[in-house]
Amino acid sequence: MRLIDSHCHLQYKGLVDDQAAVLERARHAGVSGMLNISTRQSEWDAVIATAEREPDVWASVGIHPHEADAHADLGREALIAASSHPRVIGIGETGLDYYYDKSDRAVQRALFRMHIGVARETGLPIIIHTRDAEEDTLSILEDEMGKGAFLALIHCFTASSAFARKVLDLGLTISLSGIVTFKNAADLQEIAAGLPAHRLLVETDSPFLAPVPHRGRACEPAFVRDTAAFVARLRGATIEELAETTTSNFFNLFAKASA
Repeated sequence: MRLIDSHCHLQYKGLVDDQAAVLERARHAGVSGMLNISTRQSEWDAVIATAEREPDVWASVGIHPHEADAHADLGREALIAASSHPRVIGIGETGLDYYYDKSDRAVQRALFRMHIGVARETGLPIIIHTRDAEEDTLSILEDEMGKGAFLALIHCFTASSAFARKVLDLGLTISLSGIVTFKNAADLQEIAAGLPAHRLLVETDSPFLAPVPHRGRACEPAFVRDTAAFVARLRGATIEELAETTTSNFFNLFAKASA
């Protein structure tokens, strides 16, 4: 069985200080690949270095909406240059977060559009974070898709079923984190059960959002197995079937990882 953790932060506190052991535990759990996500420009070198060192780890480059104000003048050229590295397979994470509002919303929207443009130009998928910003996220996606197609996924999906339908109609993929295992996630569980099989990924977003039965602990990529098993049960499948499907989906979306 092969599983992919499609979104983790191996450079974050709780993982980076014991990174070798974290990776070994993931491999022991059947995780054959991990996408290490960056959230600010200062992380890019370290995220890429881990991917250079570990053959089953890939990297993304991007600016999280929380960091938008600190990167308001980031030029697309810097993002394009970083994305040309052979181990960089995705753009992001980027998007909109109106829940915490840590950055000006107009700056968030401008950077989100810039990331989409880079994704379109490079052919790499864009990894989208959206929280309490469904309307603006969808408006930007629809407008930008009208300018030219690009690959994208909504990571750590927690939005509404209506939003899910609309982004699926746009051709996006949806990734589920450990949140789907939470007791208060009935609506998300219903969405997860009905997602098209070819548009589904699983992730940890580690070191955050540890799934049941690991609540209260720092999350790590090995725990994607628990999320996958839970989602498989929701969908009436085996974990082996879910692993095969989501791994295939990962490589179809992040085609550069197969190169």
